[in-house]
Amino acid sequence: MKVLVYSAKDFEIKELKKSNGNKHNIKFVPDTLNSTTAVMAAGYDAISIFSNDEASLVVLEILKELGVKYITLRSTGYNNVSVKSAKRIGLKVAYAPEYSPHSIAEHAVGLLLALNRKLIQANAQVKQHNFLLDDLVGFDLNGKTVGIVGTGRIGSILVKIFHAFGCKVVANDVKRNQYLENHYDLEYLPLEELCRRSDVISINVPLNYETHHIFYEPLFLAMKPGALLINTARGGIVKTEDVISALKDGHLGGYATDVYEHERGVFFRDNSKTGLNDALLQELIALPNVLLTPHQAFATKEALERIAETTIYNLDCWEEGKICKNELGYETISL
Repeated sequence: MKVLVYSAKDFEIKELKKSNGNKHNIKFVPDTLNSTTAVMAAGYDAISIFSNDEASLVVLEILKELGVKYITLRSTGYNNVSVKSAKRIGLKVAYAPEYSPHSIAEHAVGLLLALNRKLIQANAQVKQHNFLLDDLVGFDLNGKTVGIVGTGRIGSILVKIFHAFGCKVVANDVKRNQYLENHYDLEYLPLEELCRRSDVISINVPLNYETHHIFYEPLFLAMKPGALLINTARGGIVKTEDVISALKDGHLGGYATDVYEHERGVFFRDNSKTGLNDALLQELIALPNVLLTPHQAFATKEALERIAETTIYNLDCWEEGKICKNELGYETISL
């Protein structure tokens, strides 16, 4: 099978080649998929895309006309793909679930600890030979209430981690996890009530029509003064203008995020020489109580290995005419 891999990054190519062996004829390009670059897929049976590639109806129709039959994502989230449109026009789409929920969960905890204990600021001070502690005071997690929004694969791990910290863990999800309720004293709450009670809130749901901008001004006003918000899901779940306002007026204590709602065309690139044209992003990262990482939560050795293995598995299934367990229909998932 001839495969074109869009948005190919140096750190993932090695694993993809290793998992593929000599099975598929794969070409790697750094270009992101969009309506302009879709023509690059002419003559290919399948393409592989990443979370920042665009697979809208317009792009899918171009791919279909070029002879592409299959699309495999190297990510768990698939909000960038019009799955219903793909199915309607005869394109098969598969994703990479469960590649390493631990990598995302552990990064979320790392973000929280760094934000709360002001580790980035402390490191910068020490490098300037400033050893004062005046601006470095955080709080104990032990005894605090942590709200987990979404108790899928990633959220379930976070419930266990925060329970081990000695936190009272509450959650919100459309589906309750009875195992977590029984073994980790998890309490499910309506989202607004979760926000009222939580000292820390972690977002772990997929981005879709229902979750787009669910974290906006009314929820920020409902939160405890000084609460910390952690987002390792998708940027579009949080309305950036509103989180900036909540941070500026001091109601929200801090925001640590691995994602940004307008990250396409900015993330996964070195913009140090060209600068940023996004005033909203510049305003966000300039705030002292914001910690932003460049969508790196998935980037562990183990996760990259599993993503590569899953990508090749999806291609193998299609080439061999087998049922692909990762093929997408109309369902949604929890992270």
